[in-house]
Formats: sequence, C-alpha cells, structure tokens
Amino acid sequence: MPELTLTEIWIYPIKSLGGISLTKSKVFEKGLQYDRRWMLVDSDGKFMTQRNYPELALLKVAFEGEELVITHNKKHKSHRIPLRPEITEHLSKAIVWKDTVKIIEVNNFTNNWFSELLEISCKLVFFPESNERLVDPQYASSETNVSLADGFPFLIIGESSLNNLNQRLINPVPMNRFRPNFVFKGGEAFIEDSFKEFSIGNNRFLGVKPCSRCVLTTVNQDTADKGIEPLQTLALYRKINNKIYFGQNLLTIDQNEVSIGDVLTFPN
Repeated sequence: MPELTLTEIWIYPIKSLGGISLTKSKVFEKGLQYDRRWMLVDSDGKFMTQRNYPELALLKVAFEGEELVITHNKKHKSHRIPLRPEITEHLSKAIVWKDTVKIIEVNNFTNNWFSELLEISCKLVFFPESNERLVDPQYASSETNVSLADGFPFLIIGESSLNNLNQRLINPVPMNRFRPNFVFKGGEAFIEDSFKEFSIGNNRFLGVKPCSRCVLTTVNQDTADKGIEPLQTLALYRKINNKIYFGQNLLTIDQNEVSIGDVLTFPN
C-alpha cells in the first residue's frame, strides 16, 4: 500500500449548508464534532437540502468563539447561534429520509431569520448528542448511531479520484461538490473503494460501503447554479445497479482525534 496522507478535514455543522475546513477534529460515534448536528426543516418537519433548495449553498458557516455564524454570500446577511444550544426536555420530531428523529428547535428568532431569507417557512433544529438515530443495520451493529448526515457518520475521498474525474470533464469541479469529511493524497484513483479497517493517525475506522451520489453534486457551491455535471460523466464509469458511486462511507471504531498530516495505515 502506498503512503496515504490526510490533507483536508471538513465538517458541515448545518446539513446542506457550507462546510468548515479544519486542521484537526474530535471523532465521535455520530461523526466529527459539530458535523451535521443542525438542519433546516420545512413546515412539515421534513429535512431541507440543496437537492430541492440549491440556494442553501450560498449560506456559509463559520466558528466565532462559542457561536456559529451563518452568512448569505449574496444577500450579505448574517445570523449567530450558540455552539452549545440549551438542551430542554421539550423535544420535537423531524424527518430525515425514512428516519423520524427527536430534535430541539433552536429558537423562533432564528426560524424567522431563515424563513425570511429563504422566502419559505422553515425552522432550524438541533440534534443532541445523546439522541438516537441508528445507521442502516445492514452495514452496522444495532447500536451504531449517526448524526443528521444522509446515512453514515463519515465520508472519505482520495485526491486521485477527483483528479481522475476532472480529466474527463470539460470544466473541472472542486472537491466541495462531494462534501467529504476526509480528503487524502497518495494512491491510485478510487483506492478508497477497497478500504475496510484502517486508521487515520491513531483513530480506527471501518469502510462500510461506497457512497452513492445524487443531484446535489451538480450544484455549484459558490453560485448555487445547478447543472448536469459531474453526475453525467460519473455515470459513464462509476455506475453500478443504477447508482453512481464516488467516495467511501465510514464508521468509527475509536473516538480520538484526527489531524491534517496524519498517515492512513492498514492492518497487515
């Protein structure tokens, strides 16, 4: 196995909004710390993503002290929420794909800010660390949990895989189209497809299944424009059983810390 080195760490605190690049992060069972612990839901309590609301790409997120700052790149409006919301006994319910999860509404002021900005009635909700949302039992034990991510706590992609794709595209795309948590350099294209048990630094992970991709990958994260690439090109050579794969979904064995520069290692 060639040397593989972690080059990027990303979290997406609010599901389907902009990501935050980190130099290191704590690993939790549900995903990296703060990753997809919040999300927007519509008036029916159903999760909102760029699949149906591409404008969400224009909402960028950053840490400032003990707050999360959300800024709309074109409308130049900002809003702040606490990184550690008050956990109350009053829980609401929201829907993420086929899962119904128990969540906490952040507050009415925040709900109104997002509703006015996006011109649709919506709410920002928070998923407490202690709440349960089980991973598909086909791929994990009956006690393994995930945050508000689509299905799995972590996603890893190799730089070589993106390079391979971009060589086939007229207009190359950046890695942010695929919203990984981990990016690494080294190895051949799609080497991550073969990952089973491995470590990033001193934290062990399990590769459980390649990640199937959707139209969200066709949304430009800087402009919110929606096209047909890179999905159209990926379909030519990464399609199996009518699903298009790019990246590998992961579960964690340990709950330590990962840092840029960590080497990926594999059992003998």
